[in-house]
Amino acid sequence: MSANSPEPLRRVDVVLLKAGRTKIRYEAELLTDDGTRVTVRAPWAGEGVRDFGFVRFEPGDVFTEHYWRDRWYAVKEVRTASGTLKGWYCDITRPATLKGAELVVEDLDLDLWVSADGTQVLRLDEDEFEESGLRERDAEAASAALAALDELEAMAHVEGGPAVGTRHPFPPL
Repeated sequence: MSANSPEPLRRVDVVLLKAGRTKIRYEAELLTDDGTRVTVRAPWAGEGVRDFGFVRFEPGDVFTEHYWRDRWYAVKEVRTASGTLKGWYCDITRPATLKGAELVVEDLDLDLWVSADGTQVLRLDEDEFEESGLRERDAEAASAALAALDELEAMAHVEGGPAVGTRHPFPPL
């Protein structure tokens, strides 16, 4: 390939596991991999519209997703098809692994939503986490998951909330 040729898009399959099973698998464009953080971009991979009450994910939405090999969470920036920021959906996960063209992440049930303007910071699915039995099966992982949720929530609540377009503690990059 010549020096003036654009690099071909590199694709990966994002594989989200839950309770040992594949919850969802979708193709994404690999944007960066610095050895610690892997960033991908993908369209909304769900079927149709998913209305959470506080945000709607719908066809055309674009997710820029940040996964870490050394952190217990993933942060997904959500934008409309026209580019308007909706906010950040954060999954509490085990650290990610990238093996070949598969980015594998294990969902630990806890989530955090941060609206684009920072006025909504919502802890989600704590009941699912308690029902999962993770505390009994792997107390160390459960403790790491709760600490990660607390860390993300604290960053989101920094005075002024998320500052779009400036370097701010949230989202953690």
